[in-house]
Amino acid sequence: MSYAIIRNTKYKRENLKGIFRHNERRNKKYSNKNIDKEKSYLNYSLKSPQYSYEKEFDRIREQYNLKGQIKKVSNIACEYIITSDHDYFENIGEEETKRFFETAYKFVCEYKDLGEKYIMSATVHRDEQTPHMHLIFLPVVHTTDKKGNPIDKLACSEFWKAKDSYRQLQDAFYKYMVKNGFDLQRGLPKEETNREHYSVEEYKKITNFKQTKEILKNMKLELPDVPEIDDIKIARWSKKRDEKILEDIIKPKDDFINKLYQDNWLMHQQLLRQEKMVEKATKYEKERNKIIEDNENLHDEVEQIKNDYKQKEFDLEWQYKSKIKGLEKENNKLHRIIDKFHDTIDKFIHWICKKFDMGAEDNLVRDFERENHTLLNAEKQVKREDREKEIGLER
Repeated sequence: MSYAIIRNTKYKRENLKGIFRHNERRNKKYSNKNIDKEKSYLNYSLKSPQYSYEKEFDRIREQYNLKGQIKKVSNIACEYIITSDHDYFENIGEEETKRFFETAYKFVCEYKDLGEKYIMSATVHRDEQTPHMHLIFLPVVHTTDKKGNPIDKLACSEFWKAKDSYRQLQDAFYKYMVKNGFDLQRGLPKEETNREHYSVEEYKKITNFKQTKEILKNMKLELPDVPEIDDIKIARWSKKRDEKILEDIIKPKDDFINKLYQDNWLMHQQLLRQEKMVEKATKYEKERNKIIEDNENLHDEVEQIKNDYKQKEFDLEWQYKSKIKGLEKENNKLHRIIDKFHDTIDKFIHWICKKFDMGAEDNLVRDFERENHTLLNAEKQVKREDREKEIGLER
């Protein structure tokens, strides 16, 4: 039975240009020799981008007011590659193949409540050996801000936050497709579809593992009995003739049986090694999948910690700026009060002198400062006191 295959890849902004040119067939030459340009007219889109992926990303982000901090190293888009095997599509026919990709498109819209508006492009390629769909989307999560208001946030690490997020994706996709009438098996994990090595199942198929195990199970290594010359009834035969029978008939057969035994034994050892190799490969595959999954989850957790740290740094910076702004406002107010106080003192002195006919204002101020050892100019008085303290410390 064929597999329901869905793979996910994360992209930074710098990757989008090349992905756009490949998916939308904007290149003149392709390194992939499987692409038959004469069949490119068979390709079609379930959703076409208005612009390049970079501009389309900016448009969607602005139009839907997406929150979330975006840095140069941030993953801002994801790509699903959705397919099965060549024979499967051959068997179900063109119309059912089209329904396969339309159903997969609906799955992506509904999965994690993403919504069609956050899909940038969905293109089905029929110009390669196996039909497949490239679907580019923005990993948007529906959450709330600090005040509890609902927001849409662009956050790849949160979209794939669960430790087994890719396994959940495989399970959900498989169940969705089967529910909609497609006779498929659950797809292999993402690690197995990178095509950097054969999966254990593929290795078993290549080596006819099931048949080999059956042969190994039924194989017998017992050496058949070889009749002794004394057991052969050869009455009235001469000794010379007995030796002739032993040399020409029995010994060659005996040698041949021993050779078959040796060949059989060697084959048995090879089959045993093959069985052990498959068992080791199965164990390695499970360990490798676990390590890769843990590594991806760790990477996502690190990205989340970085984002949380940057958010806290932003909040702290905002708090300090608010306090500095408040202090500046308070400082300006104090300056105004001091300036007003100076102006009021000047008016008061002028009023006293005029009221009591005390003569020149300068004389009054001078006498006050001399008798009280205090300057009416507060700034100069503070400077004087500071200077006197320095002189006192020096002494």
